[in-house]
Amino acid sequence: MYDLYNSYLKLCNTYRALVIDLCTIVKIILRLKLKIMKNFFIAISLFSLLSTTAVEAQNATDDTRNVVTFGIKAGANYSNVWDAQGQSFVADSKIGFAAGAFLGIPIGTFLGFQPEALISQKGFQGSGILLGSPYSFTRTTTYLDIPLQLQIKPAECLTLVIGPQYSYLLNEKDVYTYGGNSTQQEQAFSNDNIRKNIFGFVIGADVIISHFIISGRAGWDLQTNNGNGSSSTPQYRNQWLQLTIGFKI
Repeated sequence: MYDLYNSYLKLCNTYRALVIDLCTIVKIILRLKLKIMKNFFIAISLFSLLSTTAVEAQNATDDTRNVVTFGIKAGANYSNVWDAQGQSFVADSKIGFAAGAFLGIPIGTFLGFQPEALISQKGFQGSGILLGSPYSFTRTTTYLDIPLQLQIKPAECLTLVIGPQYSYLLNEKDVYTYGGNSTQQEQAFSNDNIRKNIFGFVIGADVIISHFIISGRAGWDLQTNNGNGSSSTPQYRNQWLQLTIGFKI
C-alpha cells in the first residue's frame, strides 16, 4: 500500500512538472510570436512609409518633367569657323552675345521637344592675303537662330538636347586692317554673295536648378557662308560654343 502511494505521488509530481514545462514552452512561444509580430508590423510600416515616399517623389518628378515650360535665357557665344577656304586664310575665335526664349513640350516623362528663338552673334577674327596684299579683320555676324531640339530627360535636374537649327542672317559687320589696295579689298568683301539662310546642327545639355537653367550648346553650320561659291573672299561654315543662364516659368 505504501509503495502504491509513493508511486501515485511520483506520478503527480511528474504530471505537475510536465504541465509546468508545457506552460513555460507556451509562454516562450507566445513571447516569440509577439516579438515576431511586432517586428513584422514594424517592417510593414517602414515598407509602407518608404513606398509612399518613393511614389510621392516619383509623382513629383513626373509632374516636373511632364509640364510644359516657357522661359528666357541669355549668355555668350565663343565662335569660330571651320571648313574655311580662301587665300592664305587663318581664323581666330571671338566672343559675342546670345539671348532669346525657349519652350519645353513634354512627350512622356523621358522625352520632349524644345524649340528656341535666339538672337546670336557669331563670327571670327581673320587674316590672310587678298589681291596680293595682307589683311586682317574682325567679322561679326548676327543671326536669328531657331534650333528644333529633341529633349532626352534622364533625370529631373538634367536634360540632353540634340537637333537641327535654322539660322537667318540679320546683320554682318566687318572691321578691316590692311595695307595697300584697301578700296579693292573692301569692294571684294562687300560684293560677296552672302548666304542668309543657313541650316546647321546643335547638341547640348540643360542643368535645371529649381526655376533656373544653365545651358551649354555646341553648334555647326552645315552650309558655307557663300551663296553661289563664286567669290574669291574666304568661304567658311560657322561653329560655336554657347553658354547661357535661363529662367523658366
